[in-house]
Amino acid sequence: MLKYILKRLFIMVITLWIIITLTFILMISVPGSPFNSEGNSNEIVQQNLERHYNLDKPYHIQYLLYLKSIVTLDFGPSIKQPNQTVNDLLGRGFPISAELGIVTIIVAVISGIILGILAALRHNGVIDYLAMGIAVLGISVPNFILATLLIQQLAVNLEWFPVATWKSPMHMVLPVIALATGPMAIIARLTRSTMLEVLTQDYIKMARAKGLPPWKIIFKHALRNALMPVITIMGTLVAGIMTGSFVIEQIFAIPGMGKYFVESINHRDFPVIMGTTVFYSAFLIIMLFLVDIAYGILDPRIKVSKKEGE
Repeated sequence: MLKYILKRLFIMVITLWIIITLTFILMISVPGSPFNSEGNSNEIVQQNLERHYNLDKPYHIQYLLYLKSIVTLDFGPSIKQPNQTVNDLLGRGFPISAELGIVTIIVAVISGIILGILAALRHNGVIDYLAMGIAVLGISVPNFILATLLIQQLAVNLEWFPVATWKSPMHMVLPVIALATGPMAIIARLTRSTMLEVLTQDYIKMARAKGLPPWKIIFKHALRNALMPVITIMGTLVAGIMTGSFVIEQIFAIPGMGKYFVESINHRDFPVIMGTTVFYSAFLIIMLFLVDIAYGILDPRIKVSKKEGE
């Protein structure tokens, strides 16, 4: 296990370095200066600003300074908000984005597993068709379309929920529904298919022959093995939820990291773009790593090292 973890950590570092390098290359490839939109027609003013943000230095020097800022976790000041550092923006936006993401994951996992179990237990029945119909709709409808419909119907027409912002639990309902529906649908379909397969296994038949209660067979014996594929895709789902939150945060005016990231792209705020990209990349890579470790721990049949496989 230790050898496997060290190998994965090495791959994580290499992957993050590639992302960092590609982000830097893309940033320097953008023509023009980020200060052009400020209305600074004075060339001397622009030169002073570029010197202040080290944009006048050769690319290899900028790259080394960029790597240094990442290693020291100091991304410097924002170009469009000079009185705010990138760290300040991340510290202010990430807790809100994390809250949205965590609640979304909890809702998606619980509702998806419940739908999948019900569909499997009532295979080819009304509940099965209804659950899978909901799942198909959840996969087919983009979250930004669903968000717009939710705002129009539940917030504007019926006035059941607030339209936007992030101030109370009621403000969470619509963004969470819009963001959780897609992952919930994927989990439901996957849980259903794996549950149907697991329920035909010999050990399930043996448990039934022993007279175990149905709930014990489902939750103690069948569900654990049926959830293994769900755990496998959790890293991908987390990535989808976190990136999908960019759009949802914009639609619902949620002051999370997605808001700052989109604004930084519109304003060509290079430090914020690179800081948020590195932060999100590191976060998602770590999540994928934790999912791999959890999968190996939960399923002892998986060999995570050559020694264990011998």
